[in-house]
Amino acid sequence: MNRIYRLIFFLPILILGCTPNVIEENKVKQKINSLDMDIFSNKGEKIYSISSPYSSFDKNKQKFQLKKTIINIFNDEGTKYIIKSDESTLSNNNKFLVLKGNVKLTTIGQNEDILYADNFIWNIGETNYLLRGNIRFENKNIILNSAKAKLGSDKIIEFFNPVKYVIKGNNNEDKYEIKSENAYYNIETESVSFKAKDKRVQSIIYF
Repeated sequence: MNRIYRLIFFLPILILGCTPNVIEENKVKQKINSLDMDIFSNKGEKIYSISSPYSSFDKNKQKFQLKKTIINIFNDEGTKYIIKSDESTLSNNNKFLVLKGNVKLTTIGQNEDILYADNFIWNIGETNYLLRGNIRFENKNIILNSAKAKLGSDKIIEFFNPVKYVIKGNNNEDKYEIKSENAYYNIETESVSFKAKDKRVQSIIYF
């Protein structure tokens, strides 16, 4: 009986002892519905905007966790790229962005190039975007596949070895399918070049 009385006595203390931890966790993690946020440079220029129907913010880690993310990356002329993904994290005072799951990057232009990947990584202090996993680039002229790609500020997408590419025919059917080492696609000139490590093999295709 004494053991039963002791258990009854200590049970409320145990319950009360757990309560502050739950409250503290709620204070640390803040849920946000319908997030819309614009990020500016030190000069007041809009760098990118980010939106999510559901997200949370960890105050201790200073990190956003976002679902169904949509990102607009800007330049002087307006929107440069639109990126969508299943989820993403934004950290380091909004300067490090990682997108995961069904990443889709669309260029804003007449040709509307589309770049798919599993992951998109952007250190916002730099001008390059890194894409990893199941890379697929497609427009009306060509399809490029690789495991890794890098999009630079010069609007050139570098696809890392091995690269498989398909050139489309007049009726949008697959005309040629070739494998090569690194490939480079120029968004502005709509041209693709292929280079080997020994630099003896090099070709450029214009569309």
